[in-house]
Amino acid sequence: MDAITSVIINKALDGLSLRYAATADNIANANSRTYAPKRVAFEDSLKAAAARGDDAVEQMALAVTHAPASALGAEPRLDLELATASATSGRYSALIELLGREMAIDRSVIGAQ
Repeated sequence: MDAITSVIINKALDGLSLRYAATADNIANANSRTYAPKRVAFEDSLKAAAARGDDAVEQMALAVTHAPASALGAEPRLDLELATASATSGRYSALIELLGREMAIDRSVIGAQ
């Protein structure tokens, strides 16, 4: 795995962890009328940073923002938050699986020498 790929995967894992924490807060506060749901959007910024190189990816800041009012009403949508949690978990698992496979390849190469 080249250096840029490793940096991108690590930043993506950081972003997904932050998104999962924000989603957990949203689920925990779903019944609070004054709570403003949180969002973490980093994929477009990560793609742009990756085009500029690994230093740009490392320097990229991840941020939590508050979601705009929903067209579906002011109440938090627990079903949508659970869907976000599920999707985030799947993406995180896929990246961890990728890293595990890369490490297995590295181990086999090192062991063959």
